[in-house]
Amino acid sequence: MSDVKQPDKRAERSRRTREKIVTAARELFVAQGYGATSLQEVADRAGVAVQTIYFVFRNKRTLFKDVVDTSIAGDSEPVATMDRPWFRAACAAPTAADQLRAHVHGTRGILERVAPIMPLIAAASATDPEIAAQWPEGQDPRYTVQRAAADALAAKPGIRPATSAAEAADLLYGLLSPELYLVFVHERGWSPDTWEAWAHATLCDQLLAGPADGTGPSSGRV
Repeated sequence: MSDVKQPDKRAERSRRTREKIVTAARELFVAQGYGATSLQEVADRAGVAVQTIYFVFRNKRTLFKDVVDTSIAGDSEPVATMDRPWFRAACAAPTAADQLRAHVHGTRGILERVAPIMPLIAAASATDPEIAAQWPEGQDPRYTVQRAAADALAAKPGIRPATSAAEAADLLYGLLSPELYLVFVHERGWSPDTWEAWAHATLCDQLLAGPADGTGPSSGRV
């Protein structure tokens, strides 16, 4: 019996060690910047030997990529955003209003984790071509996610008449962007709750039909 359980215990210890390293690295990268943070500092904060970081991640670039990926996902599980339970549940909602409410709430969780590290990605990529190569040019994966949400949204009752999936995707991509989240929450001091309420109300105004005249809660459109 002990022989069966032992590998699981080792795997759990490895998982916890990896999580401690990623958490420590994220805190230091956000506080000091990618270039100014050494792996020895990460090791000290995580309470591990620096050799452990090299063994698990090989180098600082790989660790940085893991910090970004984990921030987007919320955990270390290799599950894409569109396969996450919250995203699937939102897309399966019966009405456009239900989906929009769930989608904004789920996206807020991602932005709370990701927005603070977006400037780090830009700064690190500008100084290290090998980091930039980890995010190749092409369609932003974030747009791919928002377009999938928009495709589901545009087919549901309650969507504003004549709203295309492409228009809905653009609005989701723009209004739920990490850059805009940073402006309101980090620069202007909004609480995440206030930002979520604003983003939800704005998207309702732009994307949902009114009860009688086919317009949203107000007459303005982009």
